[in-house]
Amino acid sequence: MRIVLIGEAMLELSQAADGWQLGHGGDTVNMAIHLARSGHNVAYLTALGSDPFSDELRNRWRAEGIDTSLVLTDPTKNPGLYAIRTDNAGERSFFYWRENSAARGLFTAQGIEAALKEAEVADLLAYSLISLAILPPEARQALFALCARVRARGGKVAFDGNYRPRLWPDVATAIDARDQAIACADIGLPTLDDETLLSGETSADAVAAHWQRCGADEVIVKLGAQGCRLPDGTLLPPPERLSPVDTSGAGDAFNAGYLDARTKGAIPSAAALQGHILAGWTIMRRGAIPALDPVVSDMYPS
Repeated sequence: MRIVLIGEAMLELSQAADGWQLGHGGDTVNMAIHLARSGHNVAYLTALGSDPFSDELRNRWRAEGIDTSLVLTDPTKNPGLYAIRTDNAGERSFFYWRENSAARGLFTAQGIEAALKEAEVADLLAYSLISLAILPPEARQALFALCARVRARGGKVAFDGNYRPRLWPDVATAIDARDQAIACADIGLPTLDDETLLSGETSADAVAAHWQRCGADEVIVKLGAQGCRLPDGTLLPPPERLSPVDTSGAGDAFNAGYLDARTKGAIPSAAALQGHILAGWTIMRRGAIPALDPVVSDMYPS
């Protein structure tokens, strides 16, 4: 199965025992890595620079099994950077330096036409509200048009409503982009906290109803430590209560676990359980994409 993810990947500074550790992350690239580790044919569509840090990102993604043929190059730009600080409960705060990142010019980068033709034959296309936030309005419309072409060919589109207020000029613009994206999606992956920030809605049932009215058939509302609301309205808690070390990337891991299982034929409840397990493994380690270890390796094919 061919899966294409779209978005921005950045350099990541995370706290370490002796200071700061440089890694990499970004919501959709986190999903891409987890899905590649699960044995899928995964490509990542983004833009990077021609600097050493961009080269290192490409090499790391290839080492994870990601197809980087859709990673375009803007020699005048560099990757964005973000830092994560965590409190005593493992909750994270993000600090960004991304205003001039190469990914913001993805839809005008050299080679984008050929890359979009490759992406439109995907069996599954996935992106997030952050993917939309970094793009100018005309590029957002180009992304929605890509979604339409994927679906016309029989592929599926998954959309995560990952909301970062600082990336948007105002709430109304973010809501409009979100609703247009939902209308182009088969699978919706909202988070209740994000939806509350956007619209003030505090009910998972109401969030699911809105997303379904907008056009997403299969909606899973993520509820943090409480678990998730399944498409049939059932609440599914995580299999165990954990004391997180770092909650960075938890939602991305859940998305990847869910989508992996669904593409392999699992019913939504079983897919969500796999999402919970992968998210639980992630939050007990530092960084958005922890290195593989024996605890989680059993989830992936050898």
